[in-house]
Amino acid sequence: MRYNPETHHRKSIRLKGYDYSREGAYFITICCHNRRCLFGEIHNGKMHLNKFGKIAETEWLKTGEIRYNVELDAYAIMPNHVHGIIHITDVVVGAHCIVGSHCIVGAHCNVPLRQDNAQRNISPQTERFGKSTHNSIPTIVKLFKSTVTKQINQLRYTPGLSVWQRNYYEHVIRDDELYKIRHYIFTNSLQWQYDNENPKNLKVVKK
Repeated sequence: MRYNPETHHRKSIRLKGYDYSREGAYFITICCHNRRCLFGEIHNGKMHLNKFGKIAETEWLKTGEIRYNVELDAYAIMPNHVHGIIHITDVVVGAHCIVGSHCIVGAHCNVPLRQDNAQRNISPQTERFGKSTHNSIPTIVKLFKSTVTKQINQLRYTPGLSVWQRNYYEHVIRDDELYKIRHYIFTNSLQWQYDNENPKNLKVVKK
């Protein structure tokens, strides 16, 4: 299946029985509850993060700092969703971003290398019976969403209020798709006026 941004960042292409803790590259999209634009605004094709958007960006980058088998690639914090590529590694060399990758908000992904756990390996595991698997994609997304929600609700004094949609979108990236997905992420803010996630593009259903 070839990468199509109009399909793959909105539909979960979750593979039945697939081990989402195994080595590979994953394209993730996480959307805000009711598509509310919590993270800032786009002006002249450039994303300007507000205090909530900066929380989301900081916690996304921490994903690569605190997990020994995770490398971050291109990412974008959009007004009401987050795009990112996560690499789960087999041979652990420290958590860091792919060399040469640039974030859509203008910063380089230069998360420091971690040398502890450098010789540590991971054993394949599969999500079963609703239990979390350590450092799998579902667990990474769950914890990211949880900490961002907690911090945002503390700032706006809204305990228990939803920040994210319940699910998320993921796609296992094939080698021939990586460049196209990176390009899509890098240019996402330039296409915001046409994006289906833009509240201005929502179709009003007549009763």
